[in-house]
Amino acid sequence: MYGIVDCDNCYVSCERVFRPDLVGKPVVVLSNNDGCVVARSNEAKQLGIQTGTPYYQLAEKFPGEKIAVFSSNYELYGELTGRVVSIIKDAAPAYFRYSIDECFVRLHGIADLKPWGENLSTTIKRSVGIPVSIGIAPTKTLAKVASRFAKKYRGYRHCCLIDNDEKRLKALALTAVEDIWGIGRRYAARLVSLGVKTAADLAQMPESWVKATFNNIVMTRLHRELNAIDCIPDEQMAAKKSICTSRSFNGMITDIEQLRTHIDNYAARCAEKLRLQKTVATIVSVFLNTNPFREDLPQYYNFLETRLLTPSNSTITIVKTANTLLQQLFKPGYHYKKAGVIVMGISPDSPIQQDLFDTDAERIAKMRRLDAIVDRINKVNGSETIVLCSQQYPSTTPNGKAEVFANAIKHDFKSKNPTTRWSDIIRLN
Repeated sequence: MYGIVDCDNCYVSCERVFRPDLVGKPVVVLSNNDGCVVARSNEAKQLGIQTGTPYYQLAEKFPGEKIAVFSSNYELYGELTGRVVSIIKDAAPAYFRYSIDECFVRLHGIADLKPWGENLSTTIKRSVGIPVSIGIAPTKTLAKVASRFAKKYRGYRHCCLIDNDEKRLKALALTAVEDIWGIGRRYAARLVSLGVKTAADLAQMPESWVKATFNNIVMTRLHRELNAIDCIPDEQMAAKKSICTSRSFNGMITDIEQLRTHIDNYAARCAEKLRLQKTVATIVSVFLNTNPFREDLPQYYNFLETRLLTPSNSTITIVKTANTLLQQLFKPGYHYKKAGVIVMGISPDSPIQQDLFDTDAERIAKMRRLDAIVDRINKVNGSETIVLCSQQYPSTTPNGKAEVFANAIKHDFKSKNPTTRWSDIIRLN
């Protein structure tokens, strides 16, 4: 049997951990640059707030409503969901993290699955403060179906178990085809046009029909999973083929030095993520593009990549490489709206030196020690306590005073980080 543990309204729940006064009230979390709604509490959903609603329209569309608004705080969300995963790790025979707010578990050998799920939900809520919904079933796809019912209906006590055909068929009949895990909009529209409107309709179709209609191994596996045949391979914890860090800017940028600040920040974050999952990358790439919605301005998009002689997760190495690519990509006269860094060719970190010409073992060891120390300091004192000088952009204020900024992303409603920054620690009077 498989289970999936899903944090309910994850970003909102994380914000409420330190704001219990907001429980039962409409809460939304905004995208980068405070652009639009990306997460909603149940109360916000009941008001009619949709994902993707621009922030500036909230007051206009919902006059008089007291809606709590937060900027995205990924440092907080990552830390709190990491605590959730640590509890799951201790409770389940085996697990793998599927996303920031979802974790699959293998439950072979556990006899009383429903009490196990209810107890895990209670433990996570009591220990971390985040509510979770748990679906348990013979396959991962059915577990996802079960988790939707655990989330939607209180009677399940946060855990829905599908352990026989009667429950499976009833659950599938109540699940719209577009709500099946792995079914995109295009496939959902095609299935509905063919008269397949529910998960039960799809499960009851012959496998030969699925193969002939879609000629797709993903759809074939999904069909089998709906019929309780376990066939989707377990994901690997560090199986990411690439890591991308990118942002749309708050406004547009024409200055290469200001662009460099962003690129260096993105490259540093990619390197940190590589070290976190104990991997290295062989390819570094950078992209730039202008604002496609500003048809009155010249348009430009470009992408470059280069291969590292020695696979690396060193911040200095990856930042320097990204900088070199930026110099080649940048063209003056354009108003840039978005940029990003992607690292690819990811493999497990290994002490084996792969570049025959890079024999400076002491230099490599020094870089590793430096990254380890910086990671430790940033973990204790808060993200970006220590950064490279190139991650800060010097500017001049109207009165001529110099200042620096490391992050130009707009986040006017960002909450504090009391679990990762000493400066934000909660004080009791």
